[in-house]
Amino acid sequence: MQWEEVRKIYPDQYVKLQILASHIDGNTKYVDEVALIKAIHDPKEATQELLRSKDGVIVSHTSNKELKIEIRALRGLRGVVQYEN
Repeated sequence: MQWEEVRKIYPDQYVKLQILASHIDGNTKYVDEVALIKAIHDPKEATQELLRSKDGVIVSHTSNKELKIEIRALRGLRGVVQYEN
């Protein structure tokens, strides 16, 4: 399902989605195709679902015209990891 279809079916609400297809351009991941898991009416529940989501599952509001994710580098790791045989 395309993001535009989700926006038409579920206007002005949060939705939990599984990313099926995406592409990366620079530091942004653009989502091309999704599978709807469920619609979420309560903003607090949407936040809880977002915090629990992993492995290609996202929560977004259908007021967003594009479904894109900013890719950030991990920061805060110091030192060099050494592996011993």
